[in-house]
Amino acid sequence: MSCTQNPIRRKAPALTLLFASVALAACSGGDFGRARQDVLNDDMHRWIGTEATASVGLRASQFQLTDGERRLRDTAYPLIEPPHSRPAWRTVFGDYQVLPSPWRQRVIFDRTAYGRTLIDEPHRSHSSRYAQLIDDVRDDITRFETFYGNAIKVLELDRRRNASLGRVSELSPRERDDAVARMQENALIVQWVQQCLERRVSSYRWALERLVIQAPDSLAADADRLISELAAQTANPPVVTAPVVGRALATRG
Repeated sequence: MSCTQNPIRRKAPALTLLFASVALAACSGGDFGRARQDVLNDDMHRWIGTEATASVGLRASQFQLTDGERRLRDTAYPLIEPPHSRPAWRTVFGDYQVLPSPWRQRVIFDRTAYGRTLIDEPHRSHSSRYAQLIDDVRDDITRFETFYGNAIKVLELDRRRNASLGRVSELSPRERDDAVARMQENALIVQWVQQCLERRVSSYRWALERLVIQAPDSLAADADRLISELAAQTANPPVVTAPVVGRALATRG
């Protein structure tokens, strides 16, 4: 009897691992490797508007998001998330965070954080650090164009929405409040991204300066050119919103 049981016992750990892998795959994926719909939520970035308004003492709109407003939030997230130099596995397996808006009094910007992470993380060479910096800045330039392309459309429609408020028949106070709240929400998101872009430029400059003194490389000129390009775009955004709040922001570094 013991001779017939031993092979089964030896196979048990392997079978357990197999079943566990199948169970995990079922939790994270759908048919044919597609992510399940309860994981992919069309409004997964709706919280950005809610956080922006709540952080300055305003109420969030109860209106559903339009397609343009959803894209505005989706394209805002990669720019409000602090720039990271992180291993590929963290990007693959997810590092999603709900972030506080810059109007929260407890939020302090540290312009050195990105550069210290870039320099401290293991790299094959200093050239790879320059390459990482260049890739991050180039990605932000692409994101800038995508985000502001959406922002222009959303804010133009908000301008029309605002002009229509006085002409809508039997407009209820709640409808008016929700319309105004949504316009404020959209404007705050654009301002949030603008502030984050300014911070990213500052962080990239600090990182490049440290790389130059620690490991001079001809790649520094390419990085500097891209940072200057991003800085010029940030200083001259294609659309500017009227300030919803004027609260000072804390900065360190």
